[in-house]
Amino acid sequence: MSENKAEITLGAVVLAAAIAFVGYAAQSSGAKIGGDSYTLTAGFRSAEGISVGTDVRLAGVKIGAVTGLQLNPDTYRAEAIVSIDRSVAIPDDSAMTIASEGLLGGNFVEIIPGGSFDYLTDGDEVIDTQGSVSLVSLLMKFVGSGGSE
Repeated sequence: MSENKAEITLGAVVLAAAIAFVGYAAQSSGAKIGGDSYTLTAGFRSAEGISVGTDVRLAGVKIGAVTGLQLNPDTYRAEAIVSIDRSVAIPDDSAMTIASEGLLGGNFVEIIPGGSFDYLTDGDEVIDTQGSVSLVSLLMKFVGSGGSE
C-alpha cells in the first residue's frame, strides 16, 4: 500500500511540474488565453528576416505578433498582417519598420508612433513602412568602396 502512495505522490509532483512548465512557457512567449487584439496590415519592399510569429514591438515592448505574410502580386511587395494588443492605441501616422536585435540577433517589427490624435483601427493599413536591410548588401558596399580611394 505504501508503494502505491509513493507512486501517486511522485505522479502528482510530475504533473504539477508539467503544468508549471506550460504556464511559464506561455508567460515568457507572451501568449494570452482569449487575448483581445486587432489586426493591421503593412506592405514592405523586403520582409527578409520576419515570419509568422515574429514579435511586434513599440518602444522595445512586445505588443503583438506577425500573423500573416504574403506577396501582393499587383505591387510586388510583401504584405504583413500583424495582431496588436487592443489596449495599445497606435496613431494613424505611425511608421512600421523591420529592425534587427543586433549583429547576430533576429529581426522584429518595430512601430514608431506618430503624433496624430486619430488612431488605427481593426483592418487599417500602415502606409509608412521600411523593409529590412540586408547585412550582406551592406558588407558588400563596405568592401566594394574600400578599394576606390
